[in-house]
Amino acid sequence: MTIPLKITQIGNSLGVILPKEMLAALKVSKGDTLICSETQNGYELSPYDPEVSKQLDAGREFMKEYRDTLRALAK
Repeated sequence: MTIPLKITQIGNSLGVILPKEMLAALKVSKGDTLICSETQNGYELSPYDPEVSKQLDAGREFMKEYRDTLRALAK
């Protein structure tokens, strides 16, 4: 599905209006947070999930704590 989005002025900023079909497909509504991730094929929008954020933070902390061990294993 390809949906063209138009950049518009919102106050002193620029923004994009998401059509109802896209909001329904993302299962989000007014006030929800979206995550924009860069991928090999461009950018991807996905709903913000606090549980995933906690898991990513835990993984980053683990990698920071065991940086030397992970580096040695990568050789």
